[in-house]
Parts: sequence; structure tokens; C-alpha cells
Amino acid sequence: MPHGTIEHSAVVTGASTGIGWAACKVLADNGWRVFGSVRKQADADRLAVELGERFTPLVFDVTDEAAVRAGAAQVAEALAGRRLGALVNNAGIAVAGPLIHLPVDDFRLQLEVNLTGVVIATQAFAPLLGADPSRAGPPGRILNISSVGGKTAFPFMAPYNASKFGLEGLSEALRRELLPFGIDVIVLGPAGVRTPIWDKADALDIAPYAGTIYAEPLERVRTFMAETGRAGLTAEQLGKTIHRILTARKPRVRYAAARNMLEARIVPWIPKRLFDRIIGKQLGLLP
Repeated sequence: MPHGTIEHSAVVTGASTGIGWAACKVLADNGWRVFGSVRKQADADRLAVELGERFTPLVFDVTDEAAVRAGAAQVAEALAGRRLGALVNNAGIAVAGPLIHLPVDDFRLQLEVNLTGVVIATQAFAPLLGADPSRAGPPGRILNISSVGGKTAFPFMAPYNASKFGLEGLSEALRRELLPFGIDVIVLGPAGVRTPIWDKADALDIAPYAGTIYAEPLERVRTFMAETGRAGLTAEQLGKTIHRILTARKPRVRYAAARNMLEARIVPWIPKRLFDRIIGKQLGLLP
């Protein structure tokens, strides 16, 4: 498909900053018609200026089913009977804390945003991607943004890991369910990306756990998370990776992205008990 045609269209959730913003920018710069979701009108207005005429903001929270469906209706009208080229499920949050002390409502919120939000967005936009046979054009693709944390779990990141491990399984099942429509489902699992989600690590409130054995290990994790984010890939690099995945003739089912790909490939193969001891000693969870 030539650049600039309406077939080159994408919806990107969580577009206000980070990977979502970069994906919208790279796609728009390459001739795509991009719809990006944000939760605040102020962000919608800002992005409309920053990203130009090829970008259309959608204002919704991915956990609000009615609002997401209203956004899908807006996209359907704009596409005028054509199919959507891609849905990039990027919106997400990171909840941290020792699981045995973590407020259950915090855990619920993590899954509601990172997993249920993906289901809501996928259901809303699936007809535009090809589940509705009345629309014209080739079927689109779904790209789910996972994480290295979707393959390897780390202490105090259990809620986030649960959501990303869950997203990996959801994506595999969904890819097979959508075979009749020709809608492909692909996973991108980046590691160490310089985005605001990890900048917030510095502000992680560990005070509620001050009276537990986890106080010092949590401080080490907070420092590690912040340093990893600052030393990672840029959001713009991930935006270019997303563009390559969406335009690949025969995409793989999963892509990893890391500044040190050798390390990223080795870590999942370290024996689990050995990795337990390594992490335990580094964080002070073992003597």
C-alpha cells in the first residue's frame, strides 16, 4: 500500500507520552493516519499540535468501555467504510510493592488497566480491523505492547508481571481466534525504555512498607528501576520498531527490544533457582 492512503491507519492507546507518543509520531511521519488515545482533553489538544494533521486524538480511558466504543465509532466514521490498519494496545501502568502487603485494590487496578483495558479496546476495534466483513481493504494487525517483565518476573513487580505474563497468553490465544478474519496479533516485549512509567520509580512510595523486612530491598529496587529506565532504549527507537513490525511482510509473533539484546536473551534461560539466589543477594533478600 502506498504511503498516505487511508489503508495506512492505526489506533494507538496511551498516546500522551512515552512509547505511545513516539509510535504516533513515527507512524504519522511515515504517512499513516493515526488515532491516539489520551485520558485528558489537555493532552489531546497538545498532541494535535505536536503531531500535525495526520494525527487525530481520541479521549478515553481504556477501562471505560462506553468511552472506548465511542472512540471506535469516531474512527469508524473517519475511515468511511475502510478497514483499520493496526491497533497498538500500549496503554498501561506499573504497580509495585511486596505482594503480601500490597493493597488488593492496587492489584485490581493493575490488571484492570493492563489486561481488561486491552480486551475492551480489542473488542471495540476488532470490527474495524476485519471482523466486520462489510468493510473494504486488507485486515489489520493488533500489536500488544508487553515487556521483558512478561517473560521474567522480578521481586516487588508481581502486579506488573502478572499483567504482562497474562498479556502474553491473551495474545497467543487471540491470534488463533482471529485466524478466520486474517487479523494478526503480535507482541512486542521491550526492556529498559526511557519513558515516564519508569521515571515514576523515583517517586515510588515505600513508606507503607517501612516496618517490614522489605524496606531496604525496596529502596534498592527503586534505584535499580530508575537507573534501568534512564539507561534504556529511547521511546523514539521503540516507535521505529513498532513501524517496522506493522509494515513487515511476514512479521514474527513476538519481538524483543533492548539496548543489550544478548543480556535480554540470556536472562530467561538462567535456571530459576540460580536466578532466585542472584536476585535475592543483590536486593538483600538473602544473606
